[in-house]
Amino acid sequence: MNHTVLELDGVDVSYGNTPILRGIDLSVEAGETVGIMGRNGVGKTTLMKTIIGLLSPTDGTITYQGEEVTGQPADQRAKLGMGYIPQGRDVFPDLTVEQNVRMGTSINEEKTDMIPKVYEYFPRLDERRGQKAGTMSGGEQQMLAIGRALAGNPDLLLLDEPSEGIQPSIVQQITDDIERMSEELGVTVLFVEQNLQVIRALAERCYVVDNGRITTELGPADLRDQDAVAEYLAV
Repeated sequence: MNHTVLELDGVDVSYGNTPILRGIDLSVEAGETVGIMGRNGVGKTTLMKTIIGLLSPTDGTITYQGEEVTGQPADQRAKLGMGYIPQGRDVFPDLTVEQNVRMGTSINEEKTDMIPKVYEYFPRLDERRGQKAGTMSGGEQQMLAIGRALAGNPDLLLLDEPSEGIQPSIVQQITDDIERMSEELGVTVLFVEQNLQVIRALAERCYVVDNGRITTELGPADLRDQDAVAEYLAV
């Protein structure tokens, strides 16, 4: 029986005196892949940073695996099983692929060794274990960022714009990899995305954010309607 992995109830976030998120309610069930979409600048990245603990809500609660984590820092949430791939990937450029991947294991040292699984999912990383991350392409760095998060054996994977700045063939591969991880490992996925094809390929349902609020939830039938989805991404 599925259970709720993540729940936000009435979450508000401000930068100084400027409200960015207002009254955010969302939930993600175990094993789901849920999208967050909307135009640029509506608060999607702020929402992801709040979930992982890099920003603190001014109101509301965040519950993860039945435990309230609203006041917990990001490293504690990572130890509980949240994996986060930020916008822009944020790999360690002067470290090798292998060193980057091993950084991910430091989060959950008592959990199963996932490094063999990382290289199984991303053979390109296996081939480049000794290469410095900063010399890799954007797509390879994105694979590395996902692999590093996977090395921590997360229950919930948070991805912020995984397709941004990546060539289409690599986007398709990364989309397939995320889908496979969800199906085979049971990882729950919450992702922010602007790419219509990625949203429709991955999301079982999707929250639409506009002006700091969740305005709509799109179900499977809505996501099959390409024109309807595209309207919500219109700038």
